[in-house]
Amino acid sequence: MTDQPPPSSPPEPAGGYEPASGGYEPASAASDGNKRRPPSGAGYAPPPPGPAVRALPPDSYTPWLTRVLALLIDYLPYAIVQGIGTGIMYATQQSSCVTDITQYDVSQYCVSQPSTIGQLAQWLATLAGLAYWLWNRGYRQGTTGSSLGKTVMKIKVVSETTGAPIGFGMSVVRDLAHFVDAVICFIGFLFPLWDAKRQTIADKILTTVVLPI
Repeated sequence: MTDQPPPSSPPEPAGGYEPASGGYEPASAASDGNKRRPPSGAGYAPPPPGPAVRALPPDSYTPWLTRVLALLIDYLPYAIVQGIGTGIMYATQQSSCVTDITQYDVSQYCVSQPSTIGQLAQWLATLAGLAYWLWNRGYRQGTTGSSLGKTVMKIKVVSETTGAPIGFGMSVVRDLAHFVDAVICFIGFLFPLWDAKRQTIADKILTTVVLPI
């Protein structure tokens, strides 16, 4: 048996060791890629809130008398509709009389009661008045800031924190909150006479203010 020399290893390439195919990415390139990648969750800044009205001077708020006049103007159409319904009810009343005859006296008793037409007219007037109130004091005031009366008096009710109209739902709630103003001898309605922001108790509950247009 003859001795054979061991197989020679392949020659080393010029320039040193060559990495295998599919090698790694240098750390510097990877870090550069990370730097160029935009941060996740990046978005746009939210729009700024509406103008706040907390710092206005007292004279910038609507005087008490102007608010009262606006309320009376709002109430006038409602009162007219109710008056028509009540007038029809009384005009169509039906009377029935009973004669009482005794040994010594003859007496007659008459009783008046609303007719069916009168009752129907009163109910329709009540529904029409409610619809008007919801439209005027709820929808119109909630979306524009001004009811009919406030439009005539050139005033508006807005949120104290945003300066925007308060919407239909909150406008209805604000009107219901006026019951709190009426609980203690209607003292809540007089608050604008001495309050710094001329707010009623309902205004304070709903954080609303009344301003000139």
